Amino acid sequence: MRPAEPADLEPIVEIRAVVMRPDLERLGRYDEYRVRQRLRDAFCPEHTSVIEADGTLVGSVALRPSENGHWLEHFYLSPDVQGRGLGSAVLRTLLARTDADGELVRLNVLQGSPARRLYERHGFTVETQDPVDVFMVRRPARARKRPPGVIPLEHQGVTRM
Repeated sequence: MRPAEPADLEPIVEIRAVVMRPDLERLGRYDEYRVRQRLRDAFCPEHTSVIEADGTLVGSVALRPSENGHWLEHFYLSPDVQGRGLGSAVLRTLLARTDADGELVRLNVLQGSPARRLYERHGFTVETQDPVDVFMVRRPARARKRPPGVIPLEHQGVTRM
């Protein structure tokens, strides 16, 4: 992953259109213009990372701060790299950061999207839903088992500010 730049917008827009099309068509909500324009309107490079494989842009993910945690948004992977563990690797990296900060993470996924299973495997649970969207939340993993060798700062004689 690398930080996004303004020039990354249009390649990400095209990946979004391809990835979201099946779910949006199934829900009767696909609009070729709108699927692209919604990302153009919401793109915030300072909160977005570009996902690359072999030097090629294959996706994106945004982690936008909110008043009580973060929103995971615009997480798209090209179909040709899906199913290889890349999405899980990206989520593990981002969630390690939010866990270290004790922050919860929210997201929404379209009803019936296979991406929901990925999020559930990484600890997200349904908070609310409507006929189109499923809103999910993941609480920080501080209470979960720590990796071997990781000692909390307070047990190392370090005081948190």
